[in-house]
Amino acid sequence: MDNGKYVRYTPEQVEALERLYHECPKPSSIRRQQLIRECPILSHIEPKQIKVWFQNRRCREKQRKEASRLQSVNRKLTAMNKLLMEENDRLQKQVSQLVYENGYFRQHTQNNALATKDTSCESVVTSGQQHRLTPQHPPRDASPAGLLSIAEETLTEFLSKATGTAVEWVQMPGMKPGPDSIGIVAISHGCTGVAARACGLVGLEPTRVAEILKERPSWFRDCRAVDVLNVLPTANGGTIELLYMQLYAPTTLAPGRDFWLLRYTSVMDDGSLVVCERSLSNTQNGPSMPPVQNFVRAEMLPSGYLIRPCEGGGSIIHIVDHMNLEPWSVPEVLRPLYESSTMLAQKTTIAALRQLRQIAQDVSQSSVTNWGRRPAALRALSHRLSRGFNEALNGFSDEGWSLMGNDGMDDVTIVVNSNPEKLMGLNLSFTNGYPSVCNAVLCAKASMLLQNVPPAILLRFLREHRSEWADNNVDAYSAAAVKVGSCTLLGSQVGSFGGQVILPLAQTIEHGELLEVIKLEGVGHSPEDAMMARDVILLQLCSGIDENAVGTCAELIFAPIDASFADDAPLLPSGFRIIPLDSGKEASSPNRTLDLASALEIGTAGNKASNDLAVTGGTTRSVMTIAFEFAFESHMQDHVASIARQYVRSIISSVQRVALALSPSHLGPQASLRSPLGTPEAHTLARWICQSYRSYMGVDLLKSAGEGSESILKALWNHTEAIICCSIKAMPVFTFANQAGLDMLETTLVALQDISLEKIFDDHGRKNLCSEFPQIMQQGFACLQSGICLSSMGRPVSYERAVAWKVLNEDDNAHCICFMFVNWSFV
Repeated sequence: MDNGKYVRYTPEQVEALERLYHECPKPSSIRRQQLIRECPILSHIEPKQIKVWFQNRRCREKQRKEASRLQSVNRKLTAMNKLLMEENDRLQKQVSQLVYENGYFRQHTQNNALATKDTSCESVVTSGQQHRLTPQHPPRDASPAGLLSIAEETLTEFLSKATGTAVEWVQMPGMKPGPDSIGIVAISHGCTGVAARACGLVGLEPTRVAEILKERPSWFRDCRAVDVLNVLPTANGGTIELLYMQLYAPTTLAPGRDFWLLRYTSVMDDGSLVVCERSLSNTQNGPSMPPVQNFVRAEMLPSGYLIRPCEGGGSIIHIVDHMNLEPWSVPEVLRPLYESSTMLAQKTTIAALRQLRQIAQDVSQSSVTNWGRRPAALRALSHRLSRGFNEALNGFSDEGWSLMGNDGMDDVTIVVNSNPEKLMGLNLSFTNGYPSVCNAVLCAKASMLLQNVPPAILLRFLREHRSEWADNNVDAYSAAAVKVGSCTLLGSQVGSFGGQVILPLAQTIEHGELLEVIKLEGVGHSPEDAMMARDVILLQLCSGIDENAVGTCAELIFAPIDASFADDAPLLPSGFRIIPLDSGKEASSPNRTLDLASALEIGTAGNKASNDLAVTGGTTRSVMTIAFEFAFESHMQDHVASIARQYVRSIISSVQRVALALSPSHLGPQASLRSPLGTPEAHTLARWICQSYRSYMGVDLLKSAGEGSESILKALWNHTEAIICCSIKAMPVFTFANQAGLDMLETTLVALQDISLEKIFDDHGRKNLCSEFPQIMQQGFACLQSGICLSSMGRPVSYERAVAWKVLNEDDNAHCICFMFVNWSFV
């Protein structure tokens, strides 16, 4: 070392500092002095130089991460540019073909425009298009040569859809290409059946991509099973597989679908890997599969995956899904669901791309989320919830379900399952010698048609206002099936005094899907037995709450779990599924459900809701399916079935009441179109917060907010620091928080008002707050030193500093106190 401006470190010193950096990248001054004492090799270096080294090291790490991010974005842009150029070439070919067909049609129309209309030329053009989309194949046998002939034609037709002009593709609404988008997604226009296509870049090798996509039940939640019945190798190194696939029905009003398929996997001359599929029909004289009970045989037209290796690693993938789901077999009101290419794209095509991106992210970023679970484990839990719900909803006899007679009304269907395999999961948790007396499972299910109620709005209300429809005694009864001890009989009294706490467990931004734990406090008993009340814990999956997504169904599925929360915990899923039947985009406000509790009161619903609801253009329809599962003792079947039937009917009544309050048509013509960013009160509060901060601090709280109140609220909501407002009362409670504030407190806007200010601070923090509170009221602001606070779940949260200021209204009167916690993190 020298005494100049720069310090030269020996390799041993650098190694020691690097080791310390990985242990603590940002040590305090006390910690740095402690490091010098503990490491003799650093004893001759001044603490100030140690501080500078750590600052430089953090800067280099930040630069390295930024360079890596920019390289990744550059690779994505390069691949996206290649895809767009290919798409441009395909569109030019399609335009040329359409111009040619249009000229051909015009010429023959002029030649045949006589007194009697001749449609022969129109038939020629139309039949030519149909031949191109669904050509009639000559009969073949089931020999390997015959199957290879079918496979080669399937490959040719698939490639003509993936990269050619065999199908007229239009961009899917709401899906714009870009470096951060999931890919280029298009849906078919004017072809047989429903079809969707997607192109994207994934950070996985082609062989790994093919393996994942072939395991369709792992990412396609409507897929019940895929059985490989035969595998034949081909001379060119490929494989031909004969598959039988079953799909769950999404509602009780329609049967499931099954497919008899040929799948062909091969490698092309340019190194691309192709996996293509098609249905085998009797007209091809190939192997056949007899009809299966409770399923409608659907047709898969040539579909598949084109996977090309990408320069610098990863793969460029083209996905085509093309099906004929036989809409004739369902009630007319449901046929739009089976004729919607948008729905197919959301449930199948985009789901495949999303699974690939998530697995690639798991490989590149090995991280542990809340509750010590990795993302793959959390996805497995959500998959189990969804699959269990589908299983109960469909009630297939080969899984042990049998139909129970009704009570004279067919609005609610009851199915019972006493299969030991179904109950085995429930008995896993009883390991202390006390067996469960529940030896059967019952499912009560029903479907209903809704009009003028956006699925995302209704589902959010059901999630945030559980007390409006749920019976706490039923929750406690269901939870008893996964706890040690016997099941108790459902009571007739409703325990309405219990609270609800929502704990975020995992969130997938692209899908708008939430996996969370719900804690119902003190439920299952009447107020007279409050001393015996206990908490109930539910694992809950919420998806489809993004109102801007087109064609997505909304689901709220939950199941009681044991407090141990094991990965193999037994699950009895129940919940709601709302499927839109119209492709029109809904105009609505994301925060509409926040103020709708009072709108359910008779007599005031119209006036209150008229201030909070948006008017959508035209009539929107959706079908809601409800399914609730109960474990019970076999000799109590009739009694439990009667209670379950009445419970589902009461839920239907509650949902209808909620839907009426949420429906724009209920408000009358005076309702106005609301801003999508919240109520006027929220906009006003955001403006007051920012104005007061600038008045006291002399600087702007938001650096890039626009002039409008909507942009101010949006910028405040997305602010990186936790911003929380509390009332000015003897016992202050929280009234508002931005997204970071909700994350820090581990709560929601609905549950926020149940948290008081003193509950989030420890003893030391409360003393500091009490000492600074008079300064806040007199001077208008105060700065709090670093400390520890607590989330609503009791988890310690450290913060570097906190700023508190008085929020003034238009009359310069104190409206509330706002806190901003800087650089907070869970300890």
